[in-house]
Amino acid sequence: MPLFSRNPAPAGLTVTEAHQRVRTGQAVLLDVREADEYTAGHAPHSVGQPLAAVAAGAPLPGGAGGVPVLAVCRSGNRSRKAAELLAARGLHAVNVTGGMRAWAAAGLPVRTGTGHDGHVI
Repeated sequence: MPLFSRNPAPAGLTVTEAHQRVRTGQAVLLDVREADEYTAGHAPHSVGQPLAAVAAGAPLPGGAGGVPVLAVCRSGNRSRKAAELLAARGLHAVNVTGGMRAWAAAGLPVRTGTGHDGHVI
């Protein structure tokens, strides 16, 4: 078994770093949780696409092209896999470590689909 895989896992960013990059337009935040999780509470200005769609090779949602993709989920496990899949497709993609749980714990905004205060499920 080789020491290093062909497509090593992309490096991760903290939620604070991710928030700053998304806020300044340097990256797009791709939430790879299921639709009900995303609707209950997501980061403002994120785009949603479940991991299964990413794994199937679906095109990224609008707004996710041309800039680095920061993948996020609830805890960081699904988003780590999504970042690996996207990197294998040649995209600049990284995982947001700790996921939306860490995002909310850091006091960063979480909104529902209607723009109200949301929660992470």
